[in-house]
Amino acid sequence: MSQAASFRPIGVVKSALNDLDAAPPQGPEAGTTAVIELDPAWSEGLEGLAPGRWLWVLCWFDQAKEPKLKVHPRGDRSRPVTGMFNTRSPHRINPISLTLVRLEALEGNRLTVRGLEMIDGTPVLDIKPWVAGIDQPRGEKS
Repeated sequence: MSQAASFRPIGVVKSALNDLDAAPPQGPEAGTTAVIELDPAWSEGLEGLAPGRWLWVLCWFDQAKEPKLKVHPRGDRSRPVTGMFNTRSPHRINPISLTLVRLEALEGNRLTVRGLEMIDGTPVLDIKPWVAGIDQPRGEKS
């Protein structure tokens, strides 16, 4: 585990959310809409995507705070403290987010998605398709 990792953003989130306090705890619950503006150099990689498709979006929480190994889930102090890896806290050792979104529109290098709770300017690391039969636990039905 001595190797360092490095990432190169492929785009940026354009959102009405301007600060951490404005972001809902979970975008899919809030139904938020945002735009992923992909670097034009990667536009060919969008071929085959169409509105209605479910996508995994990985982002870098560039404004995350120092990680805490034990937290109250969702910052709710009425809930018992638990390990960070048992929560979806954005304040992590490697502040990478993984969010399932629905593609609403695709225009050039701009993807309008529903369910992405990122604040404006958040770097996008990758986009992957959600695949039925793979992206659910074995033996579970979608």
